[in-house]
Amino acid sequence: MKEITATELAENLKKENISVIDVREDEEVAQGKIPGARHIPLGQITERLNELDKSKPHYMVCRSGGRSSQACAFLSSQGFDVINMEGGMLAWTDETE
Repeated sequence: MKEITATELAENLKKENISVIDVREDEEVAQGKIPGARHIPLGQITERLNELDKSKPHYMVCRSGGRSSQACAFLSSQGFDVINMEGGMLAWTDETE
């Protein structure tokens, strides 16, 4: 599985428009998420696949990296290019919205 650090992801976000998918639950996202991230709870990934573009990479984020790792495994098996953010939001030090 491909991984990226929170610092690397923050740098990439400043340079280009990339797809960040936050798989945490509603109450977790309400406490703040990466600016521009799309919120798709892990339990809804299978029914919301049509919202994701297979032609571009997606950076997966959760609280600590576990659920996003599960999302990466599933999406990868479906032909998506996915990268897990190591450490999840616990490692994120950049701004949130």
